[in-house]
Amino acid sequence: MSKPEIIQILKKKYSNIGKKNLEKIFNIFFDQITTSLLNKRSIEIRSLGTFFTKEIKEKKQARNPKTGEMIFVPKRTKIRFKASKRLRELINR
Repeated sequence: MSKPEIIQILKKKYSNIGKKNLEKIFNIFFDQITTSLLNKRSIEIRSLGTFFTKEIKEKKQARNPKTGEMIFVPKRTKIRFKASKRLRELINR
């Protein structure tokens, strides 16, 4: 589902709110999630799940499976999502 599709669904549900305002709300919501993740804070949305960052340690040596060449893998940060119990139950019905 894309951003315009979500905004269109919200517009149908909440016809009293203008499309521009819905887009602003949508953008503010996801900007806040992005800012929090950049500051290494987790975001918990009840009945949906938790977004958080996880640091992956550097590997001094790893092998490129295609060429067999030894390479250095630097430390990096990954974004993770853990679904809530309610969401897992809904999906696994």
